[in-house]
Amino acid sequence: MTLRVLLVEDEMNILEAIRFILSREGWDVRGHGNGATAVEMIVRVAPDILVLDVMLPGRSGFDILRDLRGRPDTADLPVLMLSAKGQTRDRETALALGANAFMTKPFSNSELVETLNRLVPAHRSADRAGGAGGAGA
Repeated sequence: MTLRVLLVEDEMNILEAIRFILSREGWDVRGHGNGATAVEMIVRVAPDILVLDVMLPGRSGFDILRDLRGRPDTADLPVLMLSAKGQTRDRETALALGANAFMTKPFSNSELVETLNRLVPAHRSADRAGGAGGAGA
């Protein structure tokens, strides 16, 4: 099964760099750069994992994460939050809102891949436990 990752990131150079890194790993990578429409895109794409920037135009990543955790269809979606600000408060806020991991920019390619691979196996196991029905529900 090809893993689908959605990158919600407004900086095109970062979006393209992450897309390149994860595509080399065999992931189906999609991008979105607008915080105001991010939840709609996340629901439509139904990714296996989400990489979510904290600072986005239209809406913050924290607000988006809060909404995702309040929806039954996205409550358990693995989320890696990214921030250019390495402040402890941002990390604590992200984790308190339900982020599965938090990374500051810049990050190493290997750190990104390792973190995402660590987050996905739990999601894969939950999908298998849900039966052979596949990606609906």
